[in-house]
Amino acid sequence: MPTLKQWLGFDKFEKAAKIIKEVGGLKAAIKQRYIMDQTRVGTLVGQDKFGNKYFEDNSYFMPRNRWVVYPERVWLDYDASQVPPEWHRWLHHIGDETPTDKPPQNEKWVLAHRENTSIYTGEKYVPYSTTRTKIQGWTPGKKPEE
Repeated sequence: MPTLKQWLGFDKFEKAAKIIKEVGGLKAAIKQRYIMDQTRVGTLVGQDKFGNKYFEDNSYFMPRNRWVVYPERVWLDYDASQVPPEWHRWLHHIGDETPTDKPPQNEKWVLAHRENTSIYTGEKYVPYSTTRTKIQGWTPGKKPEE
């Protein structure tokens, strides 16, 4: 039988206040909601070399109880390639050991992980063509080429 507090929904307000307090205040909660589309609180499990922070909260269902918070420098340009393979294993429940608890074996032939740099304007690969296009765009005030 639900209590009066649960029936009136005050327990939801208490939970929201607790989450806002743990996130770091109302401003931090709004920022996290804007960036991640959800406001979550969990225990910090570790951090990788790119500055990503990994959290876990087992009160959520199994596939959604682990998540990553990307650093400030990427803002809204985050990408799955920014997560190294060892943390990808942990995020997707392939293994329960975090890379901080059990570091992966680094073989000589394995390349170091690099993120996909095509999201950064200065490092983006843009192919160019040396041939003229068949259709020329019209520019006002310019005579057409013949």
